[in-house]
Amino acid sequence: MKKIWDYLWERLVRYALKFGVVGLAGYAIDVGVFNMLRLGTFGDDAWYAGPIGAKVISVTLSTIATWFGNRYWTFREHRRKNFVLELFEFSVIAVLGLGISLGCLYISHYLMGYNNLVADNISGNVIGLVLATAFRFLLYRYWVFAPHRADGFTAMQNARLEADAAAAMAAGGAAPGEAADAAALHPVDPVTP
Repeated sequence: MKKIWDYLWERLVRYALKFGVVGLAGYAIDVGVFNMLRLGTFGDDAWYAGPIGAKVISVTLSTIATWFGNRYWTFREHRRKNFVLELFEFSVIAVLGLGISLGCLYISHYLMGYNNLVADNISGNVIGLVLATAFRFLLYRYWVFAPHRADGFTAMQNARLEADAAAAMAAGGAAPGEAADAAALHPVDPVTP
């Protein structure tokens, strides 16, 4: 049982916990900025004081903040060299996750007729949030920050180890395949910092 727990801890649980902490910080930024803008902290007559403008700014800032948190803490050993592509993919997943939350809200409010504040909060901020968070976590973990990505630091380090093993084989006269076998047996563990 301990082996199963250790495996799950290394492959999933520790990432999920860190992801949750980063997500809570992003949620606080989203709600805080949205309410500051809606309350007119930076002026009442600007486009960003309305609900849509305030939400666009708050979601944009929280997405950037959670990207930094996930890039440099949650998935730090899997971040990629091409950070612009990584941020783009991260943002696409964030928008799709937002769509999941909005879809739950739409179905509840407009199709099922539950059009009160409590129902809206349950469908959008409970059901939608849980589904969208699970969606984001899985796609961030296994696509955006996946260890197998060619431009990811884990993949580059494994390639470097294989090249070093091949060079050692050529220089040391190891039997063909021994150095490559050694590199394959001892690659960089993509799940430990």
